[in-house]
Amino acid sequence: MSVKRILVLDGHPASGSLSRQMAQAYARAAEASGHEVRVLHLSEMDFDPDYGFAGYAQHKPLEPVLEQFLADLEWCEHFVLATPMWWGGLPAKLKGLFDRTFLPGLTFDTRGKGLPKPLLSGRSAQVILTSDSPWWYFRFLLHRPLYWQIKRQILGFVGFKPVRVVHFAQASHPGEGQVARWLDRVRALAA
Repeated sequence: MSVKRILVLDGHPASGSLSRQMAQAYARAAEASGHEVRVLHLSEMDFDPDYGFAGYAQHKPLEPVLEQFLADLEWCEHFVLATPMWWGGLPAKLKGLFDRTFLPGLTFDTRGKGLPKPLLSGRSAQVILTSDSPWWYFRFLLHRPLYWQIKRQILGFVGFKPVRVVHFAQASHPGEGQVARWLDRVRALAA
C-alpha cells in the first residue's frame, strides 16, 4: 500500500453533524492506515460565500482560509468530501466555497480551445453523501442529479478522477444502530 496525502472536508455548515462524524471517522481510519491526513471543517471556515460578480473579469480577494483550502487541494493526492444533500443540492456555504475557489487560473485554465484544462489532475476523490430522501427515490425518480453535478461539473471539471460517491439515505431518522454501521462503512472506505 502506498501512503497518500488525503484532504478531508466536512462540508456541513454546522459543527455538530453526521457529516462531521463521517469526516472524522474517515480521517482517523486513514491515519491508522498510515496516510498523511489534513481535515477541514466548513463550519470553522470564515469567508464570504457570495462570488459577487458576473463572469470572471474581476475577482473578490480570497480570504486566508480560502487560500489555505486551495493550498491543501494542491497538496493532496486524494480529496474526501462529507456533505449532506439539501433540497437536491449542496449546502449554500459549501457551494459558495467552490464558487469562490474553483476559478480560472487556480483550478482550471480557459486559455486553450474547447473545454477548459483542469489544473488539479492526478487526484482522486471520494464523496460521502447523506440525505433524507430514500436512495431509491433519488436514484430511480430523480436520476441522481447531485452525483453528476459533484462528479462531473465540480470535481471532475477541475481534474479529480475518479470521483466515487457513497450515499447514506434517510439520515435524519436512522434506525437502531444504523449510524454505527454507516461509520463502519466509512472507516472501511478509508482503510
